[in-house]
Amino acid sequence: MEKQNRIRRHVPGGETASLTHIGFDEALETALRPCEAYDVNRWLFVPNVYCDWRYILGTRGERPLICVGINPSTARPDALDPTLQSVQRIALNNGYDAFLMFNVYAQRATDPQDMDRTFNPVMHAENMKAFAYLLSLSPRPAVWAAWGNIITRRPYLPDCVRDMAALGEAAGAVWLRCGPVSKLGHPHHPLYLRADEPLVPFDLAAYLARLAKK
Repeated sequence: MEKQNRIRRHVPGGETASLTHIGFDEALETALRPCEAYDVNRWLFVPNVYCDWRYILGTRGERPLICVGINPSTARPDALDPTLQSVQRIALNNGYDAFLMFNVYAQRATDPQDMDRTFNPVMHAENMKAFAYLLSLSPRPAVWAAWGNIITRRPYLPDCVRDMAALGEAAGAVWLRCGPVSKLGHPHHPLYLRADEPLVPFDLAAYLARLAKK
């Protein structure tokens, strides 16, 4: 754990298709068991070890806010990075009692330029299982689109969001954004937002339709 606490930047160990990784169902089962490293009654961390991918990191509550970024970096329970610290503040200040950080693509990389050049459909399918699980935790899930302009870094990312949109529609999800959209029309990234910035409705269908025309 001491070694992990010194980590400030994560460079992937290679394209995810070349790495062995745990599927979501198995990772969730392990993450729900008692753990010496952190309080599982407070945190949901899937997988529950630091590795080259992450499906979920967040806190437990009755009214969670699902925040969607592009890909995970170095954060873990009790060691949130500045982005997740901002996510937590905004969630609490908007009346939610927990936050659940999810990402469009599950590969851990501090610099999005280090993400897979080639789309990994197996990892994406497992990531969509994780998203479906998060949606199942609330009768009317609230999902904060927070990926910023980083979605333009890889051509496969908008298609990942389209799969998420379909799952969200089936679950009756409400999509939100926080802060102004960028000049390119993308929802604001959580970093540098004021803690009291309100969450407002986000028309995901219209956003995806505009992306399809570009």
